[in-house]
Amino acid sequence: MEILFGKELNEMRAAALKELAGRIIPYWAALKDDEHGGFYGYVSYDLKTDRKAEKGCILLSRILWFFSEAAIILEKEGYEKVPELKALADHAFAYLKDNFFDRENGGVYWSVSYDGKPLDTGKHTYCQSFAIYGLSAYHGLTGNREALDMARGLFDLIEGKMRDKDGYLEAFDAGFTEASNEKLSENGVNAVRTMNTLLHVFEAYTKYYEVSQDERAKEKCREMIHIFLTHIWNLEKRRQEVFFDRDYASLIDLSSYGHDIESSWLFDEGTDMLNDEALKEEIAPALKVMAEEILEHAFDGHSLPAEAENGKVKETRIWWVQAETVNGFLNAALRYPEGSAMREKFVKAALSQWDYIMEFQTDKRPGGEWYQDLDKDGRPIQGRPVTEPWKCPYHNGRTCLEILKRTGVS
Repeated sequence: MEILFGKELNEMRAAALKELAGRIIPYWAALKDDEHGGFYGYVSYDLKTDRKAEKGCILLSRILWFFSEAAIILEKEGYEKVPELKALADHAFAYLKDNFFDRENGGVYWSVSYDGKPLDTGKHTYCQSFAIYGLSAYHGLTGNREALDMARGLFDLIEGKMRDKDGYLEAFDAGFTEASNEKLSENGVNAVRTMNTLLHVFEAYTKYYEVSQDERAKEKCREMIHIFLTHIWNLEKRRQEVFFDRDYASLIDLSSYGHDIESSWLFDEGTDMLNDEALKEEIAPALKVMAEEILEHAFDGHSLPAEAENGKVKETRIWWVQAETVNGFLNAALRYPEGSAMREKFVKAALSQWDYIMEFQTDKRPGGEWYQDLDKDGRPIQGRPVTEPWKCPYHNGRTCLEILKRTGVS
């Protein structure tokens, strides 16, 4: 991976390390549940922990991924508390293994109760993929063979029960009968297929391939890129379509800015993991256009709105969208030669977005992390929780880690 250098990038790099060590890691470490296992699943806007809230598999899988990846990357930075990060990853792995796997039907549940009993026993493809992602990262940290075997089993499950000949399906009941997709359908639609699930199955499979070298995963990733280019990517509108029926007819006129900028770098990184230059070249033009479209027509110079439906922009500044904008812009900068105007433009945009995050998105109250949502003027939206089944250290923690990976001290 090419590294970006510069005085302002040095400052962002130092701030990212400080953000990890001083806010994000301590916040999530404090949610470790020593009585019932796992991590507490809900913290309200006023920073009160609900110790009896449900525990979601997506949240736990992302926590497992975060502590595993943070331990690997921060060890290179000389971080003194890497053993503590590994212990937190061990704790997350044990809970995932013992409480979320359906021993009768296979797969992982959507959620369990605070004391580890199955709660929402539905099986969602998106949820299985994040379990693969977390387990693969944990294997990368520890070499734990059981974790890799579990990831392989979930890969086999998705391919055997959660797709058809045309691609990935969404929601199933406990016994893998197809069900309604409320969990990943929004904006008044109920989608049989979604861009979001395809993206994160791809992300999970590339991570799994990186640690396993399972050629089957590589072949499925090639297939997903074909699906992306054939059905998801809309060249005319310079965006991804989001929600689909079974035949990939788009169900809504929606520009999901956050998913577009996230996809622009995740597909790029994934093809790097696959070590497939031909595949990388095949998808590169779409990813380049997608990042440029966000920079030129959605980014306001400091932050990125949530989305636009039927041409009407939703101005909410969501934590994960701001985080992924930094990742996407840093990645996009590297598509252009050093010293070029476009590289400088993307770097400047990434720095501006990071400054916005540091000023507005971070929660500077004692014990805070990042606000979930802000209004257009940067004010926190009251009542939005700081932790819930979707609010996790995956996006913001990843941004800090990506900054460390993509920048060097000059």
